[in-house]
Amino acid sequence: MKKKNSEIYFLTDRLEFPPADNANGDGLLAVGGDLSPARLLLAYKSGIFPWFNEDSLILWWSPDPRMVLFPQKIRISKSMRHILSGKRFRLTRDKSFKEVIENCADIERTGQEGTWITDNMKEAYLQLHQQGIARSYEVWEEGKLVGGLYGIDLGQVFCGESMFSKTSNASKYAFIHLAKDLEKQGYKFIDCQVYNRHLESLGAEEIPRKEFLELLQAEVK
Repeated sequence: MKKKNSEIYFLTDRLEFPPADNANGDGLLAVGGDLSPARLLLAYKSGIFPWFNEDSLILWWSPDPRMVLFPQKIRISKSMRHILSGKRFRLTRDKSFKEVIENCADIERTGQEGTWITDNMKEAYLQLHQQGIARSYEVWEEGKLVGGLYGIDLGQVFCGESMFSKTSNASKYAFIHLAKDLEKQGYKFIDCQVYNRHLESLGAEEIPRKEFLELLQAEVK
């Protein structure tokens, strides 16, 4: 592992990362390495995640502040309570991981060109799913997959990666069920990575990176 400059590191084949709080002002910590399951798992346990375009080197991030949701603070609107108690949607867990990540990659997002979920990323997270580490929530309407999310389950902490919705409220439906499940199981928080207005409306909040890393290290071994 070598420094690219005073703040950003070039990773080698060695399975290691610099301390997450060494990231620069934009949250960029390191460049390079690979997307092996072992490296990805080490990254998430260290408060680091990959985020890069298909034509760039792998970029590793640890932003400050960090967006998180404490499951007990999930915010459910009156209209969503009605949807949750109704029969419009059907929820499954870990039944269609590949379809969820494909949809997250393909869905058009306002102000964004292309996707960071490259073919190599898909393959890496599929491997983690086969190991029981990457998980998905699927939302169905009339037999069709209309929403969902996936992320990394560290035990006590869930690291959200991406979600998609093809119809109104489908991703909210998945996220609320995730939060309620994790609260019942005693999970401490969901890592939402960076600020997102949609997640803020559901109760997510920004906390200092230092606090985030302390919370993570207390729960993840």
